[in-house]
Amino acid sequence: IVHLCLRKADQKLVILKQIPVEQMSKDERLAAQNECQVLKLLSHPNVIEYYENFLEDKALMIAMEYAPGGTLAEFIHKRCNSLLDEDTILHFFVQILLALHHVHTKQILHRDLKTQNILLDKHRMIVKIGDFGISKILSSKSKAYTVVGTPCYISPELCEGKPYNQKSDIWALGCVLYELASLKRAFEAANLPALVLKIMSGTFAPISDRYSPDLRQLILSMLNLDPSKRPQLNEIMAQAICIRPLLNLYTDVGSVKMRRRVKPLAPVPTVTHSRTGGRVSSARPRGVRGGSARTGIPPPLSSIYTWGSGITTPLRLPMLNTEVVQVSAGRTQKAGVTKSGRLIMWEAPPMGAAGGPSLPGATEQLQPQFVSRFLEGQSGVTIKHVSCGDLFTACLTDRGIIMTFGSGSNGCLGHENFTDVSQPKIVEALLGYEMVQVACGASHILAVSNEREVFAWGRGDNGRLGLGTLECHNSPQQVTVPPEHEAHRVICGIDSSMVLTVKNQILACGSNRCNKLGLDRISSAEEPSPGDQVEEATVFTCAQSSPLNQEPIVCADIGTAHSAAVTASGQCYTFGSNQHGQLGTNSCRNSRVPHLVVGLQAMKVTVVACGDAFTVAIGADGEVCTWGKGARGRLGRKDEETGAPRPVQLEETHPYLVTSVACCHGNTLLAVK
Repeated sequence: IVHLCLRKADQKLVILKQIPVEQMSKDERLAAQNECQVLKLLSHPNVIEYYENFLEDKALMIAMEYAPGGTLAEFIHKRCNSLLDEDTILHFFVQILLALHHVHTKQILHRDLKTQNILLDKHRMIVKIGDFGISKILSSKSKAYTVVGTPCYISPELCEGKPYNQKSDIWALGCVLYELASLKRAFEAANLPALVLKIMSGTFAPISDRYSPDLRQLILSMLNLDPSKRPQLNEIMAQAICIRPLLNLYTDVGSVKMRRRVKPLAPVPTVTHSRTGGRVSSARPRGVRGGSARTGIPPPLSSIYTWGSGITTPLRLPMLNTEVVQVSAGRTQKAGVTKSGRLIMWEAPPMGAAGGPSLPGATEQLQPQFVSRFLEGQSGVTIKHVSCGDLFTACLTDRGIIMTFGSGSNGCLGHENFTDVSQPKIVEALLGYEMVQVACGASHILAVSNEREVFAWGRGDNGRLGLGTLECHNSPQQVTVPPEHEAHRVICGIDSSMVLTVKNQILACGSNRCNKLGLDRISSAEEPSPGDQVEEATVFTCAQSSPLNQEPIVCADIGTAHSAAVTASGQCYTFGSNQHGQLGTNSCRNSRVPHLVVGLQAMKVTVVACGDAFTVAIGADGEVCTWGKGARGRLGRKDEETGAPRPVQLEETHPYLVTSVACCHGNTLLAVK
């Protein structure tokens, strides 16, 4: 029981915490004694002040400071969705930081630091931490083993039953800072097992990009899964982001601008950052335009090109001074993953911001321009792969967590509902698995785990989910793969799916229209009889069309009505509809037999991508070739459609390699390094 009382000696409001000792268990009495013992040791302007304790009517009474401004949790709740500015966040944070530092110097763990235990003065400018009922005094540098604390704020080592020390309080401090920045908890779930899985994964929703990278990095460092990698409190206080708010607490000299040095004291050589630390070969790949690279001007980290939808030649997209290592395209989305693990999006500017309608009689519209942005927040999440569908996107984190956002129609997001989501949200049904790859079709998703398990969800027409039915599912369903095969990679098309196995074989399901999945029984160059043709498969089935069932396949992609596959020797086979010459046969004659693209035999193909009626092939030396339907710039040049592969020219003055390519409908997105 807590009473608000008026102290007669000075007419000051105080809190009296009444603890009925006789009715308490032994553990509860120990907790009460512990609170008194802890409070006696502490004296700090940002810690609730302890006055005295006494016995009255067989109850222990603890007199302490009254904070009239309520709790920080109530303050955050009243903000609704109105985010705090960064200065206010840091003003609160450094006070909590100083209070916790004082507590730790007394060899005390708080063990229940949360916004409900942080109190405000009447002006809501001074914060004070309180409620030390389950704090533990460390007589030495020993570690506390008891699992205590509010579940949403407990650290991963507590979830595992491991011992912990001050670093668990730093985890909770990171949760509090996150809550100040996002107005919601970092880790929440419907039940305790799901909450534990979220905490153990270390993955939480991103905070707004309105905040500085330093603030995002500070949150990320305190919420590191490895306690030894979380910063000490004195290290946090020494960070540039904390210096100014700390200074403002202790000085009255006005707003002193603290600027970080932006240039090193001495010049340092320019280096190109890469995952391997190696350098791109100095030999100029075939795709580089004439002449040698200009010396003295460092090349950009990477370039992203797009064409299609009226853009007839490769258009270089704006970058945010970062290196993009993987791209994906959807019906409306263009997305990429940076080397540092952030998700970057390219979007058309608001109406009237660029370009405009063509004048009457004009033969070609102005090229639309794009703006780039990082997906809002991204704090605490390192993305390693992205895949786009029609109006929705899936991304995979470095911890094997799949997050989805966008349109929830057809259940594509896997959240057990059909609700749209504007920010990446964890697919909770997969939290017990470590996922290694995800692929989006027009209205369904496939994913594979490190244990070779395959999951599918979304629209089920044509049997594209491989579940043996045509039903839709709004949550991940495990797919049965033939027992003699192990899944390595998954691929999604408009109405069908593929699995590439560990042994480089193709399994497929869904619509096999025009034999675009290679499921017809074909053993020679002759057309299959009607009895050997397969129009649809509702479970994953081995490709049966020669040579797809004989050659090791290392890469494949599914377009709207055709597909392409690359063999280990670098040859490219196409199969399916050839209405617009997308099979590369120099004609538009249809055939259900897989076709070797002879126009590519001068190069070793490494990657292939299929659009609605065109194909893109990438060579080992950076060559980019396209063929098929040429309308609205699909081929990256002003040609009409062609059934023979022809090169696409990129405006690169330095040697480059193509690192990623994606096609969707009539668009292509290409990343070069």
